[in-house]
Formats: sequence, C-alpha cells, structure tokens
Amino acid sequence: MIHEVLPVGALQCNCSILGDPETGEAIVVDPGDDISEIEAILSKHGFFVKMIVITHAHIDHIGGAAKLKASTGAPVYMNADDIWLYEQMDVQASWLGMETPERTTIDVPLRDGDKLTLGVIEILALHTPGHTLGSSCLWIPAEKTLIAGDTLFRDSIGRTDLPGGDGRRILKSIHEKLLVLPEETAVVTGHGGSTTIGREKKRNPWLNRL
Repeated sequence: MIHEVLPVGALQCNCSILGDPETGEAIVVDPGDDISEIEAILSKHGFFVKMIVITHAHIDHIGGAAKLKASTGAPVYMNADDIWLYEQMDVQASWLGMETPERTTIDVPLRDGDKLTLGVIEILALHTPGHTLGSSCLWIPAEKTLIAGDTLFRDSIGRTDLPGGDGRRILKSIHEKLLVLPEETAVVTGHGGSTTIGREKKRNPWLNRL
C-alpha cells in the first residue's frame, strides 16, 4: 500500500491518500482543501478514487469533499452523528473568516466496526466520539497504522470546547479504542507530526485524566 500524507488548507489538515498499486484503487481521507494537489498525487500514481472518507465534519477536514467528489464520482463516507455539524458549514466558515465551501451529500454512514477494503488491505472504522459526536479513526492492521483524525495527537488530544465536544468522552474513546492497539502502531494525526501508540501511552500528559 502507498500512503502519502498531504497537509492541506489554512489549518494544514493532514489529508491521507491511500493507494493500492495492484488495483489502482485509492481512498482519500479528509480532503479539507487543495484538491488540485490531491489530484496531482493521485495522477502521479495512476490511482482512481474508490471512496472519500471523512474522520469528522470540521471544515478543515471536509471542506474539499464536494469538489473531490465532483471530479472523481467517488462516494463520501462519514459517521452520521456529524451530519448536523456538516450542515453548519457556514457557521464554521465564519469562525475562520473564510468563504463557505460547497457541501455534498454523505453517501455512506461510517459506523463503528465497518470494514473498508483497498485491494486486499482491510481498513477498520473506529467510532471515537469526543472531539465531535461522530469523530472516527481508521485502523489498518496489515500496515500497523492508525489514521486518528483529531482524536489523538503527539503529546495531546483533540480539543473538546467546540460544539459536540466532550472531554471525558474523548478520553474514554482513546483508552477503549486506540490504546488497545499494538504499541508499535504508527499514528497519523489530523495536524502536525505523527507518533506511535506506545509513545503516547508513555508520554502523553492528557491520558491520565480519565
């Protein structure tokens, strides 16, 4: 599997492009903006987009989904608990002083335990509420990689002071869904540098507050 991480948009959301060289299939996770740059990576590898997966409905993670869907025809997957937040894209845009991006329909509700496939690779959806109601992570066992959205960061966790956030719930999600993964699991965070599950278990100062 090829995995490229591209920071996109004003808030530098980490967009993941996952691709299978054998089939040419690709999954794009969190296309928040800079769709032309995402498309350039897809073109470089000769990939076609099988699905667009959104970890949560904050504008910096979902703002470019409509544009990418329009250019590729790929369905959009997101946990249904965040649809209300997606419907408030104009409010989110006002927080950042930016134009409201075009919205699209959510084609497939992403549920806890759903198994997505990319060639022979299996990807497991984990519902990890706390940053938002519908926040989700993607666990790729064969690659020992977790795409964490804004749930878990290097030395930190996702903020919980925005609508739908819950401090106790995000810690519960992290402890029950993420820290049980192998310690060598590479964690691609929603912003900034990557980490591992083992490192965060040892060093993350937020994780002893449950």
